[in-house]
Amino acid sequence: MKPMLAKPYEDQEVTGWFMSEKLDGVRAIWNGSALISRNGNEFKAPEWFLDSLPKDTFLDGELFMGRSMFQKTVGAVRKQTPVDSEWKQIRYCVFDAPEASGTFEQRMAFLNKTLSQNPIVSVVDHVVCTGVDHLHSLSEKLLALGAEGVMLRRPGSTYENKRSGSLLKFKPLETDEATIIGFQDGEGKHSGRVGAIVCDWKGIVFRLGTGLSDALRETPPRIGELATFAFQGLTDGGVPRFPVFIAARNYE
Repeated sequence: MKPMLAKPYEDQEVTGWFMSEKLDGVRAIWNGSALISRNGNEFKAPEWFLDSLPKDTFLDGELFMGRSMFQKTVGAVRKQTPVDSEWKQIRYCVFDAPEASGTFEQRMAFLNKTLSQNPIVSVVDHVVCTGVDHLHSLSEKLLALGAEGVMLRRPGSTYENKRSGSLLKFKPLETDEATIIGFQDGEGKHSGRVGAIVCDWKGIVFRLGTGLSDALRETPPRIGELATFAFQGLTDGGVPRFPVFIAARNYE
């Protein structure tokens, strides 16, 4: 099934909407027997992890190790042979039940009742937005703790298998994906390994050097894969300003 995807917050009226932390994890749908990525690929989780999940309920959430632990989470969930010690650090943070009936509020009540004693699942907390100042205040608090931003959900909304205006994401930095087309050799302390990843984004070629770990410089992603990156607006020439590598989108 296709997951519900968010549209960006662009000054919409969100008073009365439900707000939650935008988790820095890996999106996963539980279909009753397997954890499936956004693109329909199966995550090879340990049997004990899968056995802890309900067999008769679809769930939507993120595999989450903690704030600023995205790369480590990706490294764990990509492995075809799961490592127990890594998966024991992962929680499945659930924020919807795609096939449950009722409004968003009713589905969350169902999740809280059904999963309250589950050893590996956390139901994501939500607070009601009292206005734009409340949204910015919560965002600032979460960002100070290392979070990514805020998700907003329209009250009374259904689950839609598409990008929906009933689900918004509020982030201080923009993020997007670019195609990896090459590599720039490193210099100085990075001599002999990758200095930057060369990317094509909507016909604009730019380099991603900031955000690359030592491991990625030694063993970079493949040409043709997508790189997720963050940036602060565009230059007059349309090039992303201050781009930062986040991850290669090769785990879905």
